[in-house]
Amino acid sequence: MKKINLRKEVGRYIAYLFLGSIGFSACADYIDVVPDNVATIDNAFSLRNEAEKFLFTCYAWLPNNADAQSNTGFLAGDEVWIPVAQREIYPADNWRIARGGQNINSPLVDRWRGGMWIAIRDCNIFLENVSDLSKVPDLSSNDRSRWLGEVMFLKAYYHYLLMRQYGPIPLMRDNISLDATQNEVRVVQRPVDEVVDYIVSLLDSAANTSVPLIIPDQASELGRITKPIIHAVKAEVLLTAASPLFNGNPDYQQVRNSQGESLFSPTYDEQKWGRAAAAAKEAITSAESAGFRFFPFSKAEYGQFKMSDSTARVLGISLGFNERWSSEHIWANPNHQAWNIQRDAMPLLNSAAVVGTARQHLSAPIKIAEMFYTKNGVPLSEDKTLDFNNRYTLRTATRAERFYIKEGYTTARLNFDREPRFYASLGFDGGTWFKFDTQSLSDEDSYYVQAKLNQPAGANNHGWINETGYFLKKLVNWEQAFATSGVSYQSYPWPNMRLSDVYLMYAEALNESAGPSEEVFSYLDRIRERAGLSGVVETWNAFSTNPAKPNTKEGLREIIQRERMIELAFEGKRYWDLRRWKLAVNYFNQNITGWSVNQEVTSDYYRLRTLFAQTFVAPRDYFWPIAQGELIVNPSLVQTLGW
Repeated sequence: MKKINLRKEVGRYIAYLFLGSIGFSACADYIDVVPDNVATIDNAFSLRNEAEKFLFTCYAWLPNNADAQSNTGFLAGDEVWIPVAQREIYPADNWRIARGGQNINSPLVDRWRGGMWIAIRDCNIFLENVSDLSKVPDLSSNDRSRWLGEVMFLKAYYHYLLMRQYGPIPLMRDNISLDATQNEVRVVQRPVDEVVDYIVSLLDSAANTSVPLIIPDQASELGRITKPIIHAVKAEVLLTAASPLFNGNPDYQQVRNSQGESLFSPTYDEQKWGRAAAAAKEAITSAESAGFRFFPFSKAEYGQFKMSDSTARVLGISLGFNERWSSEHIWANPNHQAWNIQRDAMPLLNSAAVVGTARQHLSAPIKIAEMFYTKNGVPLSEDKTLDFNNRYTLRTATRAERFYIKEGYTTARLNFDREPRFYASLGFDGGTWFKFDTQSLSDEDSYYVQAKLNQPAGANNHGWINETGYFLKKLVNWEQAFATSGVSYQSYPWPNMRLSDVYLMYAEALNESAGPSEEVFSYLDRIRERAGLSGVVETWNAFSTNPAKPNTKEGLREIIQRERMIELAFEGKRYWDLRRWKLAVNYFNQNITGWSVNQEVTSDYYRLRTLFAQTFVAPRDYFWPIAQGELIVNPSLVQTLGW
């Protein structure tokens, strides 16, 4: 039998087909593709132990979304900002995209050359060999089916990540033989609809294997693929395909591949929304059957703490995201632990901690703070009972407001009368921050942020600057503690998919396919109830200047989109949503603004300042460019429109 050196074979394929240069970035928590003592593909699949190592290698290419610089959507848009002065110590390529640095010579966050094709090739090698019943003889039929399902999912997911960035891409159904002709190697991009159908077919095949509904061995297997994960990702793929960027987008109607085939259908197809709705409902059924539910925070479980209902509500919302293996986490990856990102989000709340252990430089622009609802559950501009026209003026917190803002502290009117998710997601000057190490164990004596110059979280805090005055509180688990020896963080696996995400997918797809309905409202209202808000129809009738808004598809669309941006804030979702909705051109051409954080006097601190004038060119910036060198290596590829 012909023996093939796996490392040599993978390298030759990639160098010849796509890449000018490769950076292997597989997660260090997984083993290498081929152990040092295994030289051939045959040996790699000779026994279960070696095949399992190859399985974990297929997993190793999953993006590390717990890292702010690796989570593409986290910094590439307008949701999170970092100080320009810290570029050398925090060289985030995704943030360079937000600042207009994308280019064709060396594209930023370049998954085309950054490993995704290698990941897909690894998956193909695994599927080819493990599907052969003569290979891995000590592998049970159930495990064989499960492993094949896991890798089918990963292969589909890696294709999806490429499609989401580049639109039409080649399909690597099988690996190309080393003795392939030049024409066979020079693959071409396929139409988007064909790409979507192929991804979905892989996901359907994966769901029909023995991949479990629930992880059977939670001590060692949490994070591996389950049926709820497969169904949730399928729903996301179809939702993306049904969205305006991909569904009848006239901007791309003339885009063709090198064979003259149209790559985007110019005709809007409402049935794509129906297909997405059906997939999202299947994902909900799968998730709920597996026991996923909103995080059931109970004050009684923490009897040593004295906390108000307001504090308990904020904690329950936060823990739905940042609790280890929260009941809301359909898909969380234990190899991608949120530790550094907590340190980067955390402000110093007193002077006891060691310098650099609470770096606070991840900040939210003012427009993100304005995005959250009023306490009545409607946008600032629509609340007929509360006036936010003076939102940049000053106000002093009363005793009744003490669980959200330090009593007697003067801060911006913008920070008052807001929904619980605002206080769960954002820290700000004067805002309370109840933590596990609160000495009195009572929220009557919470930590609170002091963010003006020469205060603990001020802009002169040892070089770590929060540029806007809004801190990403949502990312920090409440079991964080300060000490003279440093700061401790309760790490958690980053949640790639939460239950609320799937609920919102279903509501969006159902509204687009059939318009407003009780079914749509019921899933939106589940999320709002957990957030301490009344239902959509009731709220808009009682508090909005536009009470009929939920009654039309267009009005409800706007409500659903805002719910997604609020509920999934700082999870890396907003960037991709605004692109697929074709709204990026609206949002990413607005100024990034913040408070005047270098001031120590309250009236000076609360002056609005512009940090950066963002620009987004449509349709060019909706998809990534292919590196110019790749077009030379493979002239059958066509460059992305506008590049």
